[in-house]
Amino acid sequence: MNKLLSLLLIAALSASVASADAKAGQKIYLKTLKAKFNMNGTKFAAEHTVGEWEELFADGAKGFIKVYGERFPNAVPVLTNPSMSDKLQDIGDFAKEYGSDSGNVPSCG
Repeated sequence: MNKLLSLLLIAALSASVASADAKAGQKIYLKTLKAKFNMNGTKFAAEHTVGEWEELFADGAKGFIKVYGERFPNAVPVLTNPSMSDKLQDIGDFAKEYGSDSGNVPSCG
């Protein structure tokens, strides 16, 4: 019984940590990229499936920087700024949490 309780507690803590990264990513997206991409967070996250977002944000978000840098050249200085590297991973967590096939809808505009 204690083992089951421990596993449930670990699972709950893991879910809240993942959610925290998605929430941080949502805030970062709204603050740094919403105006550059000219779309709210809901529309942004729904642009790709969870699997597609995973591919785009793999390997230090190189795919994301390439694809979105080409689509939105004015965002390149932000996307390639070294201080954004950790923040991009949080944005990736946000995008994956609310990808088009996730069944989740963010509460952001």
